Amino acid sequence: MPDRPPPPVDRLLPTSEARDLLALVQDIARREIAPTAAEEEDAGRFPRELFTLLSASGLLGLPYDTAYGGGDQPYEVYLQVLEELAAARLTVGLGVSVHTLASYALAAHGTDEQRAAHLPAMLGGGQLGAYCLSEPTSGSDAASLRTRAVRDGDAWVITGTKAWITHGGIADFYTVMARTGGEGPRGITAFLVPGDAEGLSAAPPERKMGLKGSPTAQLHFDGVRIPDARRVGDEGQGFAIALAALDSGRLGIAACAVGLARAALDEAVAYARERRQFGRPIADFQGLRFLLADMATRIETGRALYLAAARLRDAGRPFVKEAAMAKLHCTDAAMQVTVDAVQILGGYGYTADFPVERYLREAKVLQIVEGTNQIQRMVIARQLLGPETR
Repeated sequence: MPDRPPPPVDRLLPTSEARDLLALVQDIARREIAPTAAEEEDAGRFPRELFTLLSASGLLGLPYDTAYGGGDQPYEVYLQVLEELAAARLTVGLGVSVHTLASYALAAHGTDEQRAAHLPAMLGGGQLGAYCLSEPTSGSDAASLRTRAVRDGDAWVITGTKAWITHGGIADFYTVMARTGGEGPRGITAFLVPGDAEGLSAAPPERKMGLKGSPTAQLHFDGVRIPDARRVGDEGQGFAIALAALDSGRLGIAACAVGLARAALDEAVAYARERRQFGRPIADFQGLRFLLADMATRIETGRALYLAAARLRDAGRPFVKEAAMAKLHCTDAAMQVTVDAVQILGGYGYTADFPVERYLREAKVLQIVEGTNQIQRMVIARQLLGPETR
């Protein structure tokens, strides 16, 4: 069964421009994304042509400066765009979130010359990005990464392996964190590596339980040589840049989780109205109504959380704790909502004829990526108790 196009959500948006933007996204989701989502996920196909369309439509650089091809939209609006895309197909919503994450280092910490040279292609020129922090032996403990960049005159030579890279092997550029100094976070520097750099190769994509249309692969850097002009920020600043990017990226994951949960709820509501047992629609039974009510409440709570964090970010106020809370709640909510959707559909929910089993498989990874939910709890507690606590 093809995916159901996401119905409109009654939203409070800050401007008429934002309303027009959401209408455009909903139209693209309805016409271009949802109709083929199930088929392409089943086949493990990455929809590169959709990302070309999104780039041409101005949707790959929404939170960045218009001077470089961005949309200059507040995060409050950008995240709601992600939610709409993820409601139609998580591979697309998550892909836009990852691309935005990969663009952050250059947009926020690059020089004017670097921005002018690279950002227009990244934000509106059809390029697709990837973010390279994790490694086979450093996931949650990202500061222990081993990929090393060694200075050689006016260039750097990068050697090592990155793991769990969304868009690994197909991206046009990679934002790479590599060790240029001693152990720990202060020895890490950020680099912008072109996707066709000599010595850069990708392993076969991981065989995953969900998000099969989104390639995730290890990347091998075998003496990849790049000029110092592609170093982003100061030497030793890379880990701080990486964490700042992740604070915003976690909001992207939260919005995607809400979109996925919405898709599952919409499917469950439609099924409950149509399915009859004991001579009446199963939607008439109080137990099922209560389940739907709890699902809807989790979704609305999640949206309120990510929007509250986004508004703090847009106001230039600290939002680390709120971003971690949003990522934690929204992804846990998506997991529970998709489990409940399968339950409502009963045996049909366990078959690939309906999309809810795919939604359940996809929801699980959202509790893991960009900081597991256990890490989010550590971030929240540290913000509550102070940095001197461990």
